[in-house]
Amino acid sequence: MSEKNVLTRTMYARLLEILKAGESAAVVTDYHASGAVTRRLMPNTDAAAAAEVDALQKHPDAVAHGPVTHIRRSDTAMTVVENYAVKPRLIIIGAGHVALALAQMAKLADFTVIVFDDRSSFANTERFACADEVVCDGFGHLFERIAIQKTDYVVIVTRGHQYDAVSLAGVLSGVEPCYTGMIGSKRRVAIVKKQLALEGADSSRLERLHSPIGLAIGAVTPAEIAVSILAEILSVKRLASATCHASCDLEAVEAIAAGMDADALITIVDTFGSAPNEPGAKLAMSYTGAIQGTVGGGCGEADAMRAARELIAVGGWRWHTIDLNDSAEDEGMVCGGEMRLIIETLD
Repeated sequence: MSEKNVLTRTMYARLLEILKAGESAAVVTDYHASGAVTRRLMPNTDAAAAAEVDALQKHPDAVAHGPVTHIRRSDTAMTVVENYAVKPRLIIIGAGHVALALAQMAKLADFTVIVFDDRSSFANTERFACADEVVCDGFGHLFERIAIQKTDYVVIVTRGHQYDAVSLAGVLSGVEPCYTGMIGSKRRVAIVKKQLALEGADSSRLERLHSPIGLAIGAVTPAEIAVSILAEILSVKRLASATCHASCDLEAVEAIAAGMDADALITIVDTFGSAPNEPGAKLAMSYTGAIQGTVGGGCGEADAMRAARELIAVGGWRWHTIDLNDSAEDEGMVCGGEMRLIIETLD
């Protein structure tokens, strides 16, 4: 492995340590006119680094797309800021049938899933094999066991309004998560909210409670209700709280940190139209064809990999644009649009 690849691996390993600790960070990459590439890790806990990242993202020439901001310094020089946030956690309070279906679906949507209930016959790893963590304890002890973070999504689906009230009171007493939702009829929800208001709960946070929970799709079965809840959570994650959680993809980063001997790195910086992946997606590859991560698959990804192999022979970095509109129409594909990528060598 080359010295530069070792430096990249070390930096990405440190990035993963920061994320594991529940913090966020940015990676600032300068693409120089000479073809050189330099990277800096900027943890949000470092005040000076955070201020520099903020200034870059507010630069007059900055163009932001999701977790990626790029600043064109000249026709042949570029600065790219990639934001990495902790993987979003879905904390499900209650372990009944709706909770089980929701946990399974949330894993498919790439959430870290934590389930909490006071019944050992429900809150166990056999029942919730899909969950990252299952905690069995009284609802009054929930927030001693799980520290709510601002990047969390909390769903309260207990078996009775008395447990809902205890759980919601705990959520309202701490850091406000991205999303708090509680199941129940309008009457049951009104009773809980009135009780908590009398006890001095923050009225503005009570108003922001998503309850009755889920999108109004006429859901009846536990699985259908879980679909409606997850759809509402995703609408908040993607549309209503972009600053709450926006992160570049980690698969290629994790592979390099683990020792993958990558020769090139491909990163999506801009997308337009119905592109198959989003800014921040990465693909690490070796010249021989080993890959980790994806920039969308199919003919677009194959084209980017061909360009990367050509670049590996000469070194440096380059812009690469993939126009999927014509190929999408020819092949009858759903995805079209355009992706702008940066391809760089790591050796």
